[in-house]
Amino acid sequence: MSMLGSSQFEADEDPLVNDINMTPFIDVMLVLLIVFMITLPVINHAVKVNLPKANASAVDKHVKAIDISIMADGSIAWDKQPLDDMAFKGRLEEAAKLPQAPHLRIYADKATEYGRVSFVMTSAQGVGLSKFDFVVDKTGS
Repeated sequence: MSMLGSSQFEADEDPLVNDINMTPFIDVMLVLLIVFMITLPVINHAVKVNLPKANASAVDKHVKAIDISIMADGSIAWDKQPLDDMAFKGRLEEAAKLPQAPHLRIYADKATEYGRVSFVMTSAQGVGLSKFDFVVDKTGS
């Protein structure tokens, strides 16, 4: 047996493969696909909200209701009587003690900051009043 000749073990070895092994590539692609499928709903920040329809009905005058007006400057009026924030909260507590919880009709000026409307609503909910009616202008202006 010479060094230049073939060895006895050469016949037992597999021939050299010149093709690309696709198995690791496919495995990596499947893992990336699963990662993207899991993270895609988290990345999407869209919130599905069932918004109310834009039709306004007439106010029922027979329902016990309290008119709360919020002016453009943020001042609050209870049945057309101006109140400060502490007096407003006191009136809400009195209204919550009534045997039948009244509806709150909220008249908010178009230029009123949302924070004031939120203050009125959260104050009412804090004492147990949760029936709100938002009064809008019929003409839409």
